[in-house]
Amino acid sequence: MSQRDLDIYSSAPLRNLLAEESAALMPGLQRCSGTHGLLVSVTPEDAPPMLPLLGNWTRLKLEGDRYTGDLDARGDEPLPFLDDAFDLVLLRHALEVSATPQDLLEEVSRVLAPGGVLAITGLHPFSAWLPWMMWRTRGRSPAMHSPILLERWVNRIELDIERVERVGHLWPSSRGSFDATHVFGGGYLMLARKRRRMATPIRLKPKAVPATVNVGLAPGARRNAAS
Repeated sequence: MSQRDLDIYSSAPLRNLLAEESAALMPGLQRCSGTHGLLVSVTPEDAPPMLPLLGNWTRLKLEGDRYTGDLDARGDEPLPFLDDAFDLVLLRHALEVSATPQDLLEEVSRVLAPGGVLAITGLHPFSAWLPWMMWRTRGRSPAMHSPILLERWVNRIELDIERVERVGHLWPSSRGSFDATHVFGGGYLMLARKRRRMATPIRLKPKAVPATVNVGLAPGARRNAAS
């Protein structure tokens, strides 16, 4: 997707949708805690949510085949982070512009710590936004993935879905909305949590214990006197 096509995310209707998604996400993210969060977005000016229990963020912008922002990396390679590095990962429309969205989900699961939260937002393909996107991008709109499809992808990896809902305006609008959620909204959000690893009990090997030695003399026995 060209830079010109990606500029659509800077349009007033999509900026409003991003704001509505953020408002809808906040109640589910307020209790997220930990040390580090990762934001992967399609706009460079996108800011991570202000969470009282999580303050250290790494911010990336995904543009087709490259990550920019806090670091530069190829978009078709594994994320340059250690396993279990983040307590919260927020994908804001990133799956729409990724050339390998399923691989990105698997990488996000890898870098997410057990018990951590994955939050995903995107455009809903079955909404009034689709014809507008096709018109604005001249038929080269981002790849919209339905929440049903994403649920199948997420269920294949070690994540449990906690919440899925439609958000935002029914159709593209230049005016913001006070109601962040709508049953036929143009966007969606999904919250999932990474399963905690089960502790494997250690099988103890039986160890031979010597029988207690009876140091007393047998009945009728006499102890020799010391010389």
